[in-house]
Amino acid sequence: MNATQHATPTPALLAPELLPAEPPEALGLSSRALTRAGDALRAEIARGRLPGAVALIARHGRVGWFEAFGRLGPDADTPMTRDAIFRIYSMTKPLVSLAVMMLVEEGRLMLDDPLERHLPEFAALTVGRPDAAAPNGLRRERLPRSVTLQDLLRHTSGMTYEFLGDEAVHRAYQQAKLGDPRRTNAELCAVLAGLPLLHAPGERWGYGRSTDVLGRVIEVVAGMPLGEFLRERILAPLGMVDTAFHVEPGQHHRIAEPYPVDPDTGEAVRLLDPRRRPALEMGGGGLMSTAADYLRFLQMMLDGGRAGDRRLVSRKTIELMTADHLGGIAADSPLLPAGHGFGLGFAVRTQAGLAAAPGSVGQYFWGGIAATTFWVDPKEGMAAILLAQAPGRRDYLRQLFRALAYAAIDD
Repeated sequence: MNATQHATPTPALLAPELLPAEPPEALGLSSRALTRAGDALRAEIARGRLPGAVALIARHGRVGWFEAFGRLGPDADTPMTRDAIFRIYSMTKPLVSLAVMMLVEEGRLMLDDPLERHLPEFAALTVGRPDAAAPNGLRRERLPRSVTLQDLLRHTSGMTYEFLGDEAVHRAYQQAKLGDPRRTNAELCAVLAGLPLLHAPGERWGYGRSTDVLGRVIEVVAGMPLGEFLRERILAPLGMVDTAFHVEPGQHHRIAEPYPVDPDTGEAVRLLDPRRRPALEMGGGGLMSTAADYLRFLQMMLDGGRAGDRRLVSRKTIELMTADHLGGIAADSPLLPAGHGFGLGFAVRTQAGLAAAPGSVGQYFWGGIAATTFWVDPKEGMAAILLAQAPGRRDYLRQLFRALAYAAIDD
């Protein structure tokens, strides 16, 4: 196919069932630039870097671009569809963070609550300091203060992910097999509470299993499983009918799949199995979803906590969640670009420059390890989503999509 075969986006390609649809130019978007964006994604697919993708851009409360590219999986006879279901991994975190803030609004939680107030097993946490003379090369120290719920939301708890390094703490996480889907959230936290922290609370920003722990906090405080709370309080009210911790058998044909082997490294690609109901409803990365569903969530955020005539949380809660909560806390991680801080569940842009990607101050975003990404730009009235299942291309695809989408602004 060449560029001339890709028609200018028209309302027929859009999704009036999500939000009212408009031709791109009516939203200050360039049809020509969106065609160019689609061609760039098709080129990645043609080069064998991913089987397919779904892209969506909404602006000013309208859908301006919504298109599926390539194939649903390696099977060449299965085209990608706009309603394809993806493993969204860490795009689960913003939803769980919102659930926490709902309980804060009800007075059942406070951001400065010590974690052990709700999960007593975390009362004896320690921080692990490298020490060649200590057992396993790790000296355990008492914490200078408790981990708070704010620490968990903004990832300053000291918890890490086992795949983010090879220090002694990472090795301890690896040996504990924390991602075992046969564990419940309660069982996961029982194991995690016995492991050392990589850093003391508030010492630095460090991505990790903090939101998994928040999932268990929700279960204890709300008295119901995490999936049930999300369904009752967020997913059902927003009409997110395809978002859950597993995919029902009747919808298995919609699951997007990766290449079984990474085209660049030659390593096997192993992702969550969405066809099996896990015991572990992982608050930090276990949900499956679609572009349509996730847009409903993002538009609610962009609309200050309201979805139609229903309010999920207050405007001030949204403002708090999407403000920078790091201040002077160090955050030298490739996961958090220069000119960015972190809010309560989202990375937040704090400077117009420094980062090697376009955006606005106040933009907030995150992504999933299998190559899904989103952002909300309140200044531009924009929400954008790219869904793919190509773990090895996630960083490149995020940067590419960000550049392509912002290049389409034409007002």
